[in-house]
Amino acid sequence: MISMILGRKIGMTQVWDENDNVVPVTVIQAGPCAVSQVKTKATDGYDAVQIGFGDIKAKNVNKPMAGHFAKAGVEPVRYLREVRVENGEDHKVGETVTVADFADVAKVDVIGTSKGKGFQGRIKRWGQRRGPMTHGSHFKRHPGSIGQCAYPARVLKGVKMAGHMGDERVTVKNLTVVRIDAEQNLMLIKGAVPGGKNALVAIRMA
Repeated sequence: MISMILGRKIGMTQVWDENDNVVPVTVIQAGPCAVSQVKTKATDGYDAVQIGFGDIKAKNVNKPMAGHFAKAGVEPVRYLREVRVENGEDHKVGETVTVADFADVAKVDVIGTSKGKGFQGRIKRWGQRRGPMTHGSHFKRHPGSIGQCAYPARVLKGVKMAGHMGDERVTVKNLTVVRIDAEQNLMLIKGAVPGGKNALVAIRMA
């Protein structure tokens, strides 16, 4: 069984559970994802399958990838990801992973790319405190001491400072699957997941 499916984050909303409690959920259009390549220990040294997701026009596919899809006999897709499996010989090119395969799954891990925030200071980036804002203070939102004087007389690695924030791979684990809509390929997951609207996410069984 393939334990991962690719999807697109549509946005957030809320639903009611059987006890009439409001549950915040993220709506994800998950799949269908066709298998475009199968790797086995005999040919590649490990067992894995390559799945694809997302529509793309044929004119926007370069020649190497067009040949790859033609050889597999599947429609071109925008995104490709590799998923490890226990035995690659149990799978074949062309089979499809759908959201219905996650009908009995209670918990999932969601992998995505966080929103990019650009270059940010230490207060927004790391949640550090500021200095006094009045009476001639020159400290305010600037960093304080970042190193040592006599020894080791340098700035140590890993000091939290200003820099690029966000736009990095984030994995949120053990999220609850609230609802599955197999007809519309939708999965409703409790809470927030990384990324903005229309962002690519990977959902794997926890």
